[in-house]
Amino acid sequence: MTMSENSRNLEAGLLLRKNQNDINECRITAVVLFSTFVSVCGSFCFGCAAGYSSVAQTGIINDLGLSVAQYSMFGSIMTFGGMIGAIFSGKVADLMGRKGTMWFAQIFCIFGWVAVALAKDSMWLDIGRLSTGFAVGLLSYVIPVYIAEITPKHVRGAFVFANQLMQSCGLSLFYVIGNFVHWRNLALIGLIPCALQVVTLFFIPESPRLLGKWGHEKECRASLQSLRGDDADISEEANTIKETMILFDEGPKSRVMDLFQRRYAPSVVIGVGLMLLQQLSGSSGLMYYVGSVFDKGGFPSSIGSMILAVIMIPKALLGLILVEKMGRRPLLLMNDLYLQASTGGMCFFSLLLSFSFCFRSYGMLDELTPIFTCIGVVGFISSFAVGMGGLPWIIMSEIFPMNVKVSAGTLVTLANWSFGWIVAFAYNFMLEWNASGTFLIFFTICGAGIVFIYAMVPETKGRTLEDIQASLTDFLQ
Repeated sequence: MTMSENSRNLEAGLLLRKNQNDINECRITAVVLFSTFVSVCGSFCFGCAAGYSSVAQTGIINDLGLSVAQYSMFGSIMTFGGMIGAIFSGKVADLMGRKGTMWFAQIFCIFGWVAVALAKDSMWLDIGRLSTGFAVGLLSYVIPVYIAEITPKHVRGAFVFANQLMQSCGLSLFYVIGNFVHWRNLALIGLIPCALQVVTLFFIPESPRLLGKWGHEKECRASLQSLRGDDADISEEANTIKETMILFDEGPKSRVMDLFQRRYAPSVVIGVGLMLLQQLSGSSGLMYYVGSVFDKGGFPSSIGSMILAVIMIPKALLGLILVEKMGRRPLLLMNDLYLQASTGGMCFFSLLLSFSFCFRSYGMLDELTPIFTCIGVVGFISSFAVGMGGLPWIIMSEIFPMNVKVSAGTLVTLANWSFGWIVAFAYNFMLEWNASGTFLIFFTICGAGIVFIYAMVPETKGRTLEDIQASLTDFLQ
């Protein structure tokens, strides 16, 4: 055989290997689809829990004779539990594994729903809701992490976005059936996706990247083989995982206290500031007690909840399609525009709700107040979904250097859940105090948010992460 023939054979072999790798990267197997479905059952639980407090409010207050303060505690304490769960989520997911963490979370979720369904007083309601919140805090971290670690890179965005889609589905389901089902039976319905995930977790593989991090190379390859298919060549991906984990182990470990150095100040201000704006805008309170807002405005809460349910799923589906059709980067490059448009919309609809309730208090435009209330609520939630709902988390991933990302994630998550709890607890009191004044406060916060985003949030168009972080450092000069 001549040297030229050997060269051609070698080139052909390399080309074949490259094509095989490309095919393997593009393959979406039944195992990947099923594993994603199993994991997002937890996201569905999250959505059900978020929607429960809104549709169950009237029934629980009437049956158990709760005061506004007692029900506000019940509705908001899930957020407090989520804060606790979020703090420990990273450590638990690394120690117990992704599957183990989902099992662990469902123990608390199942206990929480049972406690609420059987509750005879506010104490057991709060215990159950707190337990469910702790589970949600764990699930909100581990589910997108697990999906990102098992899916091929070309569909990772859409698969991870399925987490948001299933949250919307759970929320929409409870907004609809909560109008017809007793609150105790509704809590028992919440057990169904929990039980489904507990059983089906036995049939999915552990994350190959976590197994690689643990040093279980054989198990890592077996998990990756089942995810990519029995005939797939996984050698390149398995070696990449191994090399990445070695670099991760050798890299510096960050602490929360490291964030309080002067060079990280702009990043911390932006990351925490966006999370405060996300919560102090009133978004979590509106989600948890949307029925109260509709009732306050004279719009039937059952019809309003169903309108929201109809809107949420198509909105989430559109996001799932766009995230891969347009790609994540084109969306991220316009984060300033999306954030300002989102906050501007929230600002406008908060003002609309404020004027609507103000006119109602003076006996003016009574026939239009219900319509304005419906438009204001739907518009506010839709505007929130466009940018402020998800982009602060994405921006956080861009502005912090790798050596402090874990600590930064802990700090920012704690800030988000903490202020979410405060707003959720105070929301009903504020509506009782002055509905018009409540939304005027949210209008002011959203207006301040526009100024904050314009002045502080960096433009990312055409810039690397290093450029963005360097510009934040230069901000101090």
